[in-house]
Amino acid sequence: MPAPLRLAVFDCDGTLIDSQRNIIRAMADSFARHELAPPEDHATRRVVGLSLVEAMQALLPDAEPRLHLSLANDYKTAFQRLRADRQLEAEPLYKGIRPLLDDLAAAGWLLAVATGKSDRGLALALAHHGIANHFISLQTADRHPSKPHPSMLHAALADAGAEPQQAVIIGDTVFDVLMGVNAGVRALGVDWGYHDAAELHDAGAAAVARDPAELWTLLHETA
Repeated sequence: MPAPLRLAVFDCDGTLIDSQRNIIRAMADSFARHELAPPEDHATRRVVGLSLVEAMQALLPDAEPRLHLSLANDYKTAFQRLRADRQLEAEPLYKGIRPLLDDLAAAGWLLAVATGKSDRGLALALAHHGIANHFISLQTADRHPSKPHPSMLHAALADAGAEPQQAVIIGDTVFDVLMGVNAGVRALGVDWGYHDAAELHDAGAAAVARDPAELWTLLHETA
């Protein structure tokens, strides 16, 4: 009898990759180009997971839409410059993530990513860490509305041939959890990213892992 289909969809920033340093640097650079004071680091961390325009809207709710768009484009440019300066070394995988992905793949899980990154940004990050071949579906802000809209999850489910009850979304923000709620997909939180465990529980997370080893256990409890 074939093994049951199981799909784990991961967020990227704050879940797989610790990109906080470069996110904050790129955000400060984009604001400086418009002669604006950079947001507090805490405020920047709060919008990680949103698509860029939506993140700028959250940081500057009273600004004009054209400024939000311009800031988003400048952020992309700043991030590309950091990559050109070989700053991807400042975006390590969280400890334990690589063996977790290896073990899930060996156990027959299908893996996917749903992220507010661009196609190009996600591809570079996964290639840098040598983990791109783990994922059968890569869903980004280039082709979908911002989280918590369920579009990314719907596409990942379609790529995997999975039903919502066969999948789980794993992320560090309420945007990830609410995306799962909106798609009818079980959500697991991780507490090493940008939103705290209480917020993730309140948003609807079935459980919150303290480290990748506990996430492995939670995934098998919910499979």
